[in-house]
Amino acid sequence: MTSTILIVDDDPIQRRLLDNTLRKLGYETVIAQGGEEAVALLQGAEQPSINLVVLDLVMPDLDGMGVLSRLRDSGIEVPVIVQTAHGSIETVISAMRAGAADFVVKPVGAERLAVSVKNALRAGALEDEIRRMTRHATGTLTFRDLATRSAEMSRVVRLAERAAKSTIPVLVEGESGVGKELLARAIQGSSDRRGKPFVTVNCGAIPDNLVESILFGHEKGAFTGATERHMGKFVEAHGGTLFLDEIGELPLEAQVKLLRAIQEGEVDPVGGRRPVKVDIRLISATNQNLIEAVKQGRFREDLFYRLNVFPITIPPLRSRREDITDIARRFLARFAAEEGKRIVGITPDAEALLASYAWPGNVRQLENTMFRAVVLCDGDQLGVTEFPQIAAQVDGYSVEMPPAPPLRQEALPVVDTRPLTEVVLRDPSIMRLLDDRGDVRALSTIEEQVIRFALDHYRGHMTEMARKLGIGRSTLYRKLKEFGIDGGAEESGDEAAA
Repeated sequence: MTSTILIVDDDPIQRRLLDNTLRKLGYETVIAQGGEEAVALLQGAEQPSINLVVLDLVMPDLDGMGVLSRLRDSGIEVPVIVQTAHGSIETVISAMRAGAADFVVKPVGAERLAVSVKNALRAGALEDEIRRMTRHATGTLTFRDLATRSAEMSRVVRLAERAAKSTIPVLVEGESGVGKELLARAIQGSSDRRGKPFVTVNCGAIPDNLVESILFGHEKGAFTGATERHMGKFVEAHGGTLFLDEIGELPLEAQVKLLRAIQEGEVDPVGGRRPVKVDIRLISATNQNLIEAVKQGRFREDLFYRLNVFPITIPPLRSRREDITDIARRFLARFAAEEGKRIVGITPDAEALLASYAWPGNVRQLENTMFRAVVLCDGDQLGVTEFPQIAAQVDGYSVEMPPAPPLRQEALPVVDTRPLTEVVLRDPSIMRLLDDRGDVRALSTIEEQVIRFALDHYRGHMTEMARKLGIGRSTLYRKLKEFGIDGGAEESGDEAAA
């Protein structure tokens, strides 16, 4: 999915020029005829996902400086390139102080605009990722950080927004790696517990004999090895949110005690004399079918109904392919900064490759794939060559290892400048001359494949097929009959006569 750019200009000719130029550069565009319309688009609940704004400074209703001020006051953090026909140092300084990412003077050339847009998108993606990581660490992540183009994911966000307005227990379901914890953090960051403790417990990673101690705490000397008092995860999350990940992995004995803690709002530390009151918001997550686990006796039915009050199912990444490119760009911005590489984007071919893959590991797999691609990349853009493991599993691509460098007789070290891998887009019209055993295929087999391809390529037009194949029509019809190929109804005119 390409980036979407909002063009804001009151001049229809300038709007048309910018629209044509940006579309030729491969971007999608949204048009606003004035400042008020632009602000309404960016603030609206149903606004398109806009990655960049190209903003005219001089407009009759609300000028560019006014738009920048409105965006800043509304907390909308989208990169803006301002443009005007009257460039001056004072104007540049004022626009940059107001939050503009770059400044161009009308009429701007295509090359200058392309460089400005690429730099602004790259810087904007990095700043956005830094802000998102900061909010993640401080417990203030919101649903704006889950921006999506997918209708299915948008429904999930709307459900989560409703859940955030109350303290209702939420059960987040979905495959591994879809972002269940991220959604849970957004629920807290949009609720009245914003900024309070967010405590995560991976129920599948706790040893059975330590579940009670880790969840509910223990007193010093309560058992062998308890050299210090431990408050437990419930008490740690007091006033905030407790996120129980992989809740289906919890042992049955611990499920009983968890049910009591949820019902009574208090926990009994191991070795403690009295229960401890806790005030938590409970969010659970699982990649299992808990109903089946209940039927099989692996999960308590009463606990299931206590947790499954407000279920939310996150779709897998393959069901929301519209989001793949945007998520990939976020990871690219972060990893390029961490690795100190100036990578400005992803090529269209690579975007198409990523979008066509099924992603069984979902967002977590995409994150690791992008990290590897950034490490492999030597240029300023990620291409299909940086994704050999993905290309090997997608139809139409093949991964080839380059030939070994020639041996050198002298003792000087040989510097291997070959790429690590090479991804080749296979042409579907290329015919194999060897069979699976490595022998040359029979001439009749090749001839049949050629005729079948021509029949499809020329959509059954026999005259055209015969002429391009260099044979007569009667010979063509005989070959079709010989190979058992249905050529369809004969063409009218002289073909029918034939």
